[in-house]
Amino acid sequence: MAPGHVAYGLRAQYGMLVAPETVMAWERGEISPTSAELTALAGVLWCSPGELLAEPVTLREHRMARGLAAEELARRVGLEANSYQKMEDTGRWKGNERQSAALASALGLTLAQFVTATGKEEELAEVLRSAVTTRWQAYVKPLSKLLPVPRQNLEYVLEQLYGDYQSKMVATLSWGSASGEAGTGDAGREFLADIVERFWYLAGGAS
Repeated sequence: MAPGHVAYGLRAQYGMLVAPETVMAWERGEISPTSAELTALAGVLWCSPGELLAEPVTLREHRMARGLAAEELARRVGLEANSYQKMEDTGRWKGNERQSAALASALGLTLAQFVTATGKEEELAEVLRSAVTTRWQAYVKPLSKLLPVPRQNLEYVLEQLYGDYQSKMVATLSWGSASGEAGTGDAGREFLADIVERFWYLAGGAS
């Protein structure tokens, strides 16, 4: 179907006045269709909305890939539609533990996808850095607010992660340098990336 045919289908079947140039811009990835436009576009092309998207990253993209309206997802999660929409627009999730679990379930998110979609990546990395360099027990509650994971699972993962890094520091006799790595700059970013990667590995085994 040429862009003109798609534009005609959107107008004839869904009453949407979309120019062929807009369809071409969608194809090139220059602009993105709204939720309603994506649903209609999928109808015109005889496919699901998810098939028209690349790997979803944001909350909006995950929701659209599932073919859910924002109001429907908000209802499933237990939020007012306006409150959910604001979180989706800003990319900052502020739901409680129950709502986070409901969101992950409704959208079929893995832990890593949940963290990325809710804008919690930096916060997670900082919590994990503090947990492995101080007392991990103090960070179970903050971590449970970030992730839809049972607290006992998080306790296991943090204890293992703490033990791994303490053993590593003792084995290399480089606790002082490791503390520096946890600071800023390239070394600090590598240190955080290593912690997060190890966390995902352990979390996968505990889930």
